[in-house]
Parts: sequence; structure tokens; C-alpha cells
Amino acid sequence: MIISRSPLRISLGGGGTDLESYYSKRGGFLVSAAIDKYVYIGIHKIFHEGFIIKYSQLEKTQDILSIKHPIIREVLKKYFSDGSNIEITSFADIPAGTGLGSSGSFTTALINGIFHLNLSKLTSDELAERACEIEIDILKEPIGKQDQYIAAWGGIREFTFHNDGKVTNKVMYENEDDYIDLKNNLLLIYTGKTRKASSILSEQKDKSENNDELMLKNLDKVKSMGLEFASLLASKDFKSYGKLMHEHWLLKKERSTAMTNLRIDELYNFGITNGSNGGKVIGAGGGGFILFQTDNMNMLRRKFIENNIRVIHFNFVNSGTEIINV
Repeated sequence: MIISRSPLRISLGGGGTDLESYYSKRGGFLVSAAIDKYVYIGIHKIFHEGFIIKYSQLEKTQDILSIKHPIIREVLKKYFSDGSNIEITSFADIPAGTGLGSSGSFTTALINGIFHLNLSKLTSDELAERACEIEIDILKEPIGKQDQYIAAWGGIREFTFHNDGKVTNKVMYENEDDYIDLKNNLLLIYTGKTRKASSILSEQKDKSENNDELMLKNLDKVKSMGLEFASLLASKDFKSYGKLMHEHWLLKKERSTAMTNLRIDELYNFGITNGSNGGKVIGAGGGGFILFQTDNMNMLRRKFIENNIRVIHFNFVNSGTEIINV
């Protein structure tokens, strides 16, 4: 059995500027980090003809075109059209719809596994672009390129999204001590809610494509903040980073009324009143996880746990999409 895995990610600043509707006009920039929570894809050759697909549902079919899971169907159509006799199983450390980039991780892990099955190999950029093609160009999802690129590359990286669609990146931190320093300033909590990002991102995409002045100005400011985030993280001025996160969250909420809700506001305010300098919902908003920066990690963690709010332990990881079993 081939097992391919891709890390999930935490966006550290500038998220939203990776959508083509924005970067094709103004260029995008963000900082993103891979964490030790993964999406796994198992691919197994089977005796009988056809396909067995296992995720939250079970599919058995003789025909690729009849596969209901859209990403699996389109990946197999493009990269395994003459093949059969395989079972594909997916599992993950964190559920989908929580803002950690699971669909991008799923797609990169699946493509990587299929290429390995075909005795081929892709560079990180090639893998990310092929995953973007499946999700954005073929399936028409109103999403950006961040998730596929950080999943493919791993690490903590600055990504620049050029007007012509090209994506370049550079490493922010290169050693484990830097990772630990940053992690010891961040706390991740679960809101208890999942959501579908496309409904929120569709609004941003439509407004950006139609040159909505307020949306473009909002994203211009987000990009500017992304560059400032990168500078603060590079100098390890974590307290200032946290305060800027608060400004970023206020700005992010202006992009859509679906960005927050009563539960998110309650959790966010609880964190601020118990030792956080700032935070933001990870991903498109509406649910999932909230990331806080704090100077007093132990106190803030204890406060959340005492109130039965789930705190998620994580580490940053250097590796992107990889084969872990053959």
C-alpha cells in the first residue's frame, strides 16, 4: 500500500490575497505554516476490476466518471484514466471544514500518491500547481492557492502571488528553535463548528472580480499587513505580531457578515480578556479554529481548558507532501 500524506496549515497573515480575483489585479502576499496535523491518502492495488473509494462514504464503481467524490474523480480522470483495480482511502487528524486547508492537503496527497503509483515524481511547485488546477480550474472552487502550496512545500514560508499566476516563496525560519519560539507564543482553540469555505470566499471572489472598491481596499490593507507580519515574525517581535493580528481580524470581519458569529465573538473576547494580545479565525471564517498570540501561554491555556474549550496542541513541520509507506 502507498500512503501519501500532506500537512495541514495555519495562515499567519495576509490570507485572502491568494485568490486569483485579487492577485491578478494587485499581486498577493501571505505567510503560511505547515503543522503536524495531516491528511492521509492510502492507495492499494486490488484483485478485482474497478474502484473502491473510502472517505466519509463508501463508493464501489467500475467507471471513473461515476465516482461521486469530485476531487478523486477529477484526479483519476486526469492522471489515472487508463487504470483500474485500486482502492483509495482517506483519513485525517482534523476534520474538513475547519479552516486548516484540508482540501488542498487532500488534493496534493492524492496526486502525489497517484504519481508514485505511476512511478513518477513531481517537484513541490509542480504538485501545488496541479492541485490548484484540479480545485480551481476544473472544479471551479472559489479558493486561493495558499493551501496547495504550503501543503506541497511544508515549513514556515512567505508566499508571493504574482499577477500572471506564478507563485514564489522563501523560508522564514530554518531551524527547530525558531519553530519552538513561535509555537510557544501561539494557542489554537476549536470553536466547535465546521463550515464550507466556498460560500464565504465566493462573496470575496465576486466583489474582487467586479472591482468592488471596498473589497479591493480591504485586501490591499490585508496584503500590507501580511508584509508587516513577515517583518515582525522575522524579528521575533511576537507581542507586536499579536496586536497586529487583532487589527487583521477586525479588518477580516469587514469582508463578509458570515466571517463571524456569536460563538466566535464570545471565544475571541474570552481570549483577549484572559491574556491574549490578539488573534484571528484561521481560514475563510465562520467556524473552525481561532489562533491567539499570548505572552502567558500557560495561563491562557488553563483558562480555556477550565471552561471546557478545546485547545489543540500542534508543532510546525519542515516537510510538505510526502510518501510515508510503500
